Amino acid sequence: MAAPAVPGYSPGFKKPPAMLRLKRKRLRRSEPPAAAAASAPPPCGAAPRAASAPARRNPFSSLDNAPRAAGTPQPPERARRPPAGGNPSAASFWQLLEAVCEDEPARRAEPSERSDILTPTDDLHLPVAVPQVPSSPRHEFPADWSIKTRLLFTSSQPFTWAEHLKAQEEAQGFAQHCRATETNLPQSVQEPKLSTELRCAFQQSLVYWLHPSLPWLQLFPRIGADRKIAGKASPWSQDEALQQVLMSDWSVSFTSLYNLLKAKLCPYFYVCTYQFTVLFRAAGLAGSDVITAVISPTTRGLREAMRNEGIEFSLPLVEECRTRKQKKSEVNLETEVANSLEVGNSMEDGEEPAPSDDDDESFSWLEEMGVQDKVKKPDAISIKLRKEKHEVQMDHKPESLALVKGTNTFTLLNFLINCKSLVAAAGPQTGLPPTLLSPVAFRGGTMQTLKARSINAKARVHLAYEDIFGLEIVGPVMPHSLHSLTMLLKSAQRGAFSAVLYTHEPTAVFNTGLDNASPALNKETIHKDLPTCGLQPKTLDQLSQCPTLGKSSIRFLEMKDYAYTWKS
Repeated sequence: MAAPAVPGYSPGFKKPPAMLRLKRKRLRRSEPPAAAAASAPPPCGAAPRAASAPARRNPFSSLDNAPRAAGTPQPPERARRPPAGGNPSAASFWQLLEAVCEDEPARRAEPSERSDILTPTDDLHLPVAVPQVPSSPRHEFPADWSIKTRLLFTSSQPFTWAEHLKAQEEAQGFAQHCRATETNLPQSVQEPKLSTELRCAFQQSLVYWLHPSLPWLQLFPRIGADRKIAGKASPWSQDEALQQVLMSDWSVSFTSLYNLLKAKLCPYFYVCTYQFTVLFRAAGLAGSDVITAVISPTTRGLREAMRNEGIEFSLPLVEECRTRKQKKSEVNLETEVANSLEVGNSMEDGEEPAPSDDDDESFSWLEEMGVQDKVKKPDAISIKLRKEKHEVQMDHKPESLALVKGTNTFTLLNFLINCKSLVAAAGPQTGLPPTLLSPVAFRGGTMQTLKARSINAKARVHLAYEDIFGLEIVGPVMPHSLHSLTMLLKSAQRGAFSAVLYTHEPTAVFNTGLDNASPALNKETIHKDLPTCGLQPKTLDQLSQCPTLGKSSIRFLEMKDYAYTWKS
């Protein structure tokens, strides 16, 4: 019979005698020197070994699985376990912070989004890495137009009301979503678990619409999703006829969404491609009285193609940088600053630098010196690339955000439908149409729901462990869903909860303010023009405000005494 295996270590390829010798050596190494000296000699057949000789490591064992000498620090995962006296049925608080997704590579693909809550703190409501100073308490938080991939709510009150919805409650929630029924809850729900109205409204807030619908593929996010999609069945990748059918169906759905947006029956929607994301917003939202579309990230090639199609667009972040430089030049009148401003303007206007008329004449001085044949002149392409260097440098960056307004959005619609580079020509996403996300139903759209689960956990507060309750939401959380969920938790959790928000980074820049936005749009006009857009009145009020977060997004949200504070 083989010797019992040592916990946490798998030596592998060892015979029983070797296992016994290895176990005795490990025991001697874990004892103090005096005890080790008094230990019994090795069994017969085992060669004596000097005390100073280093222990051999099994070449077939994993480094993470190798035995550790006494005093070696344990991995952080083991250090985060609760004390032995804790409740074994309650999960560790740090297990609560682990994602609910079953796809492990999906969690590893976003390390930056979860790096701020891996170390315990004295205050449960504060992540470790605090991006900015928290805002002053307010009764409403600013609109966040980025798409969230995960929400983690924590509270001292349980979330049992969000568990195991009845079939009737689930059906009622779907019906309320389709009819855009307004939910009016009291400031504090005394018995949340028994409140059918609260549970139906919770189901209503989890619904969103998606196209295309391929259940075996994760269709959001699309940027950087090759690893998640690789290896999955994709019969269209080698079938051009099937690709054309998919794109034709996608074009119908895209056009349907734009028509709903134009008729103010849809507040906004997202187009998620494998390279960039587009956010279309109806007139009256984000402080604009016309339809707007923001694209991020963009490249010089995409911007040049849009210009060739006659699409007028602006680069808000670049123009903001130019404005700051102009104000700085008014204070500092040095020549070098003025020259750098002129160079920056040629790039920041988003226009192709005008070729100089005397490119050839600029080398006339070489002829005057008689060395024109000995010095190699740069060709026209090199000169053009040198002038375009500044514009290319902002490709794939937040500063490359492009803003399209008014009737140009319809031209953008036709451009995207006919754009060959909209769909990947190689790789796991070959032939797969972009993902359409919408808060309301549209032609060809499929109803989907965000995944929700509640967890009871223990968290370390000072030197003790206390019970804490969590609610995790996973999926493409759009702005209206975030606001609806916070309104429900405001009543269900008695005005006290906190939330860690995980942002899909390419969409964080959608919070940039628009050019010539109207911050004082009449609220009555907005409600009159957008009465049937599918949003709750309070959510519509929030999304109609001008964006104020800039290139950042809300990462942490907290409510105390019915007042919000947040960090971005």
